[in-house]
Amino acid sequence: MELFDLIKALILGFVEGMTEFAPVSSTGHLIIVDDMWLKTEEFLGKYPANTFKIVIQLGSILAVVVVFWKRLLSLVGLYKVDGKKMIKRFNLLHVIVGMLPAVILGFAFKDFIDDHLFGVKTVIFALVAGAILMIVADKFGPKRPKVQSLDQITYRQAFTVGLVQCLSLWPGFSRSGATISGGVLFGMSHRTAADFTFIMAVPIMAGASLVSVLKNWEYMSMDYISFYVVGFISAFVFSLISIRFFLKLISKVKLVPFALYRIVLAIVLAAIVFL
Repeated sequence: MELFDLIKALILGFVEGMTEFAPVSSTGHLIIVDDMWLKTEEFLGKYPANTFKIVIQLGSILAVVVVFWKRLLSLVGLYKVDGKKMIKRFNLLHVIVGMLPAVILGFAFKDFIDDHLFGVKTVIFALVAGAILMIVADKFGPKRPKVQSLDQITYRQAFTVGLVQCLSLWPGFSRSGATISGGVLFGMSHRTAADFTFIMAVPIMAGASLVSVLKNWEYMSMDYISFYVVGFISAFVFSLISIRFFLKLISKVKLVPFALYRIVLAIVLAAIVFL
């Protein structure tokens, strides 16, 4: 493995880490950076390249676990305060209800999504569509949302956000963009919607990654281990940075600035691809 190849792994880990939890679409950015510039598939091969994207996603998942470890342990009754179990209204059922719609549709349409929706052109349209939803959420969401913490989320709200999350099956739409927008539209504060989004990401991303790893297991090779390790560490470190930064930022700037960034990016990409 040459040094420049490891630099590619570092760059892709950076892109994954900085965009996975911001409402700008990590998948879309990875497709753009990899397909249009780094082209890892040319030297790794199609399936090892796909496996690499799974590995760096696992780095992002680990970062969420590190940031939200107390809340995640409380979901399964393992976190204790002063020798007693921490009692919270927000529980594992909220997460299950929220992730169920996307899981069902994801399994049902996985092959269609893989065959038809992964590409720069489809990402361009998804970037714009997601931006419109984010602008609508900021404009029409309650000015004084009633849900100011995870423990105020109802099962109905969790399910509704889960339905909106299905839009993120379209690469480039952004899972966090969809779920935060859905949460804001249905009465959550931006910070609460972001917290719910990140916690719900752990089982969804971990499950999707496990399925992909099992599917691509035969293509795993020790020849690429250094490439995978660099990408994993890079994604983990930059995800830690971006999560902490985003959680502080989202309550102040809301969603519109991210939406405008998506629209500008889509215009630039359209100019490159279609002109």
